[in-house]
Amino acid sequence: MLNEKELPFLAEKGHIVSLVGGGGKTTLLYAMADHCARKGWRVLMTTTTHIRQLAACYAPDDAALTALWQAGRYAVIGTPAENGKLTLPPPQLLRRMAQADAVFIEADGAKHYPCKLPAAHEPVLLPQSDIVLAVAGLSALGKPLREVCFRYDTIHPQFLAAAPDAPLTPPMLAQLLASTQGGRKAVGDRQFYAVLNQTDTPELQQQGIQIQQLLRQHGIPFGSIAHIALDNGQIIRLIHATDEKDRIRPALVYNNALTYLSTDNLHKGNWMNVSVKIVADKNNVIVRYADIDTTLVVPVKGAKSAVVT
Repeated sequence: MLNEKELPFLAEKGHIVSLVGGGGKTTLLYAMADHCARKGWRVLMTTTTHIRQLAACYAPDDAALTALWQAGRYAVIGTPAENGKLTLPPPQLLRRMAQADAVFIEADGAKHYPCKLPAAHEPVLLPQSDIVLAVAGLSALGKPLREVCFRYDTIHPQFLAAAPDAPLTPPMLAQLLASTQGGRKAVGDRQFYAVLNQTDTPELQQQGIQIQQLLRQHGIPFGSIAHIALDNGQIIRLIHATDEKDRIRPALVYNNALTYLSTDNLHKGNWMNVSVKIVADKNNVIVRYADIDTTLVVPVKGAKSAVVT
């Protein structure tokens, strides 16, 4: 079962979510689509690379897509390809993203490997996509990199500096997911999450916890510090995010946009434990970090008060 506390975007309409990496992207994609469709949302699933076709929910045209939504089901769109796969859908169907409550996109291929390194042309992220999930399977741990990491033996990443026959360790996998040459490639200012799949044994679960702890040192995943409920019904999240220079910074997520707090007055290593005060002042949401003398102000139309939840 999917957890909306761990993946809070599943509780919010309007997101376009892209999945990259390996280790069960398609399964997760269908699970998220089903989760949101069960809430009565209009859900669209597609790909910018290749995805297996699910006949029951496939929408070859506008009429079929509308019928699936009216029946309370998610719709899968794409252009039929070889071996029962779909590729990027035609423009007239892709435009239906604007009418969906949630869109989920498979934006990467891994040839069934548990993890991967992206090539120069990967991943294929649509400009409209505002959230990226990097997926990895823990079944890869302890096995030679060349056997479990797609493209490792051809790309030879400098940030890992491990031989292709070296076993994949939890720190390596965390580094792979967190790197802008790995899981975070081309993410930019989009929200970013790392998802660990294939936690089938107690040992793998413990290793997964270790990887989570390492990822948090990079500000990944984005776990929300606070949800801010405005009196106009909108929600803002205060998060810890990793910017394009791999710095962990506080930021506000509002209207699918990410606004970073300046780090000029932040003391490395201690600001994450400083108390935060959040208020709404007319048309702004204001975040003040105690004892650091730094403030983040985000213009928000129509809000005069805020409640931190």
